[in-house]
Amino acid sequence: MSPRPTQQDLVRALLDRHGRTYAAEAGIALRNTPQPLYQALVVADLLSARIRASVAVAAARALFAAGLRSPRRMADAPWQQRVDALGEGGYRRYDESTATRLGEGAVLLLDSYGGDLRRMRDAAGGDTAVLRGALQELPGIGPAGSGIFVREVQAVWPEFAPYLDAKALQGAAELGLPGDSGRLARLVGPDRIADFASGLVRAALDPAVADDVRARIPA
Repeated sequence: MSPRPTQQDLVRALLDRHGRTYAAEAGIALRNTPQPLYQALVVADLLSARIRASVAVAAARALFAAGLRSPRRMADAPWQQRVDALGEGGYRRYDESTATRLGEGAVLLLDSYGGDLRRMRDAAGGDTAVLRGALQELPGIGPAGSGIFVREVQAVWPEFAPYLDAKALQGAAELGLPGDSGRLARLVGPDRIADFASGLVRAALDPAVADDVRARIPA
């Protein structure tokens, strides 16, 4: 009978196989600067719809490839350009409504924060609830989208870490890891917390991820 894998075994295997943020998957080199932070917000917006994560990431890549990498570019782009980019990424079910709200959200972000999410960060003063509330004032960013954004950016906005939402905790349960955010966070360093959270979310969304993690642990 094989020994039961330790928590550290599971964490190492998860990080090695599935520990990558969705922002990174969309080609974003996340830094605490306006453009990549905005791109992470776009990814969070797209992921929050009832659509496969792979499609949301592909749609984000298509938007960025079309040059829509900043609030100004998004706001100034013709509506049809946003629709076409979303369609190219396979985001066809919600392409027209999403194209509208991305444009409206970019305008509001420019008007309220000069297009710089760091100003929203400063206004939140390290309070996650305040930050999520401000994010939810943007069209299309609801509770799910605001949570995804905080989860993705916590490595560069460490005052909001550790942020492990309900979906991440569900993934932890699938792997037999602790169901408490604090205990989970202590299993990784602060530089990997966002990667860890994304890996846990993948385990929640796809049972094959948990099976793959266990299969990678040496007997």
